[in-house]
Order: sequence, then C-alpha cells, then structure tokens
Amino acid sequence: MSLERILALIPHRPPMLLIDNILSLEGDDIVCQKTFQADEFFFQGHYPNQPIVPGIILCEAAMQAGSCLLSTKIAEDLNDDSSSKVPVATRLNNVKFKQLVKPGDTIELAITLTERVSSAFFLDAKITVGGKLATRFDFACTLAEAE
Repeated sequence: MSLERILALIPHRPPMLLIDNILSLEGDDIVCQKTFQADEFFFQGHYPNQPIVPGIILCEAAMQAGSCLLSTKIAEDLNDDSSSKVPVATRLNNVKFKQLVKPGDTIELAITLTERVSSAFFLDAKITVGGKLATRFDFACTLAEAE
C-alpha cells in the first residue's frame, strides 16, 4: 500500500513515521516494511561510529504497524468515524531483542490482533531482518479521542 494510505491510517509523521510499506493487510494480520536510512535522526547518538537501531524504535515501528491494523478494524468493526479515535499503546510485555538492526537494513513487521475486549486490543509483534528474528513482543492498545 502507498505512503498516502499509511498517512491516512495513522497520525505519525516524519521523522517519527517508521513504516515505509504495508505488504499485506488481511483480517487480524498486517505485515509492514521499513528500511532504515543512514541519516535517521537516532543514529547520530546511538552509537556514533557503530550505529544500531534503538530497541524502542523497533518497538515503535511495530506499534505503528499495529495502529494501521487497528485503524482498519475500528472502521470495519465499530461502524463509526475512525478519524475521531486513535490507538494508543498501554503496555508492552515479553520484549526480546535477538538481532541487531543497522543502517541500510530492511525490517519486516508482522503484527497479529490476538484479542479484543471492549476498546482494549491485544497484539503480538514479530520483527525480522534478513529473514532472522530481530525482536518479538506483545502489546496492548486502547482507543483515545483524536485532538
């Protein structure tokens, strides 16, 4: 899916927009992609001369992918104006970092909605780089009024 579609689904904008493409969006699953450019703002200090993508940036990218998924679910399932609500993270659990991600790497973000209780959504995230598991965690979101 196009960048315009991503921008329509979530409120994030550069430099904090961390999704380049939506590869697939079906049912309760989304797969997105992000290529980290050498000039990303966080590489300046993490770490000079040996830059790696901060773990929290990987988590944020996955949560943005989850927000794209939830934005479509809100519109489909709630039959209301999805632009009036935005998914907001409420917790991260079982975070595991397995592989370094460096400038030039492309990550694939696979997110699955595992449960919904009222306005609380529970999701699993799996991030791979070069076909290898980089990060895995589960997280929860709720809906907040957009301002």
